[in-house]
Amino acid sequence: MPKVSSVVVPYATYLRVYEPLAAFPEPERDHWARYARRSGRPSYQDELRRSLADLLPTPPVPVPVQESADAFVVEVDGVVCVCPWRTRLRGWQALQELPEELPEPVLDAMLPPVVRRQATVDYERWRARNPDSRPWIRTATWQVPLNWFVLVSDEERRYEKGTGEIPPMLRYRTPMVQARRRVARALRTLKDTVEEGPLIDGLVDVGRWLEEFHPRSLVELDYGGLVHALPAGDLEDDHSAADVAAGVEALRRGDGAAAGEAYGRLVERWRAVRDRRSAN
Repeated sequence: MPKVSSVVVPYATYLRVYEPLAAFPEPERDHWARYARRSGRPSYQDELRRSLADLLPTPPVPVPVQESADAFVVEVDGVVCVCPWRTRLRGWQALQELPEELPEPVLDAMLPPVVRRQATVDYERWRARNPDSRPWIRTATWQVPLNWFVLVSDEERRYEKGTGEIPPMLRYRTPMVQARRRVARALRTLKDTVEEGPLIDGLVDVGRWLEEFHPRSLVELDYGGLVHALPAGDLEDDHSAADVAAGVEALRRGDGAAAGEAYGRLVERWRAVRDRRSAN
């Protein structure tokens, strides 16, 4: 395996789906079975470093020329589940979202229009050959979208402080059936109690995405590199999934005051993150 830089790349968070080997057709299933037996598999930081490295050449390479053959692997109750990186597909999708994130002059300086146009043409051709493809990983920067927290519960939260060169870690893992059930319940409550808006739209979108995977999959919400932007005390006290669940439950009961308190805790917690983003 090539030598990996020790430089830490922040500040991305991830929503991942790990599917059991049985969900993959051959010969891909055999590839992932052999891959899962490897030692020294790359981390999320390695994945992010590789994608950023493609932006260094002139002109930059916004989308890898070849699809990644790497994945994240977990084993649950003796069942091996894999989450393919699919960096090429995710690169095209991220490129489509950039105009909403960056002013046009900044975008043109970072990725010249001719590069973006060629990437769009390549993506359209690829989609025509692969109409059913979807990513196993969703990524956000400087935030965890609130609709992601609906999928998990505070009991599934795992936090490790980190020691020495080992960074802290904060993540949630839940069975797919639980994630889908929580999405359905939250949507019923929100549609009955609040106006249509980004939270409902985002939850509908993530719910449709989850329906595309094997029912025995595992869903993971990972704070990823964002842990490097937050003080350890803030991470340890971060129970955003519990606050989201409390807010939805309060809305279901018709308790607007309790829902407002839960929302206030979320706003206060994530305002600190937004302030750090603005400082950078």
